[in-house]
Amino acid sequence: MRIQLVLLLFSAIIMCLTWLYQRRVDNAGWVDVVWSALLGALAIIHAWLGDGSESMRLLTAVMGGFWGLRLAWHLGVRVAGEPEDGRYQAMRQRWGEKQQSNLLWFFLAQALVAWLFGWVFWVTANNPAGFSSWAVLAVIVWLVAISGESIADRQLARFKHRPDSQGKTCREGLWRYSRHPNYFFEWLHWCSYPLLAVGGGYWWLALLGPVVMLLFLYRLTGIPYTEQQALKSRGDDYREYQRTTSAFFPWPPKN
Repeated sequence: MRIQLVLLLFSAIIMCLTWLYQRRVDNAGWVDVVWSALLGALAIIHAWLGDGSESMRLLTAVMGGFWGLRLAWHLGVRVAGEPEDGRYQAMRQRWGEKQQSNLLWFFLAQALVAWLFGWVFWVTANNPAGFSSWAVLAVIVWLVAISGESIADRQLARFKHRPDSQGKTCREGLWRYSRHPNYFFEWLHWCSYPLLAVGGGYWWLALLGPVVMLLFLYRLTGIPYTEQQALKSRGDDYREYQRTTSAFFPWPPKN
């Protein structure tokens, strides 16, 4: 338990430094970048300190670390090259003079959430089971999730660079079947860890990953805010997209 308290303090310090940096650059979007990198770091730390089998610790480090660092790189390129995301601009306007103090609490809340997700890596890194069929299935789910999220990101980036994309909605590739395929595959990634935890103690803690992530993406910080901004910028075109396309799980579009 002592190491968990140290990791919670570590997460809080990292987010406080991120809050100081966003004050200087006036872009709170860096919280998403650092949050992803922090989760990747927590996966590697838990794998290093874990008491599980060598294969489980290695898979925890590779799967969690690569996912977090890949996402941090992708988000970092976007945040560095674009104005502050509309979600954070809306927060600043709503909070007014208290925006910086409220942002500090928001960043600290992200540290707490990252620490809670880190328990998933703790479970898998302490799994004494060897490399089994469950681990193979976990790797397959992880590969599908990472590939799907990368493809969705590239498809959206390619669409945005087209000169005729202004005010229009991407309906190409995976975006034809889900309004948020990047969110879906990010959630699917967390489904690999309960499979990796089979055979270990406290395996049920690994279910926190997919359950809590689905709650955040579907009801709290993901889809609701993203679609609110999309309706402001794309209007009727996005309303038609909402009518014909699944919000989260990939599904053939309605006619």
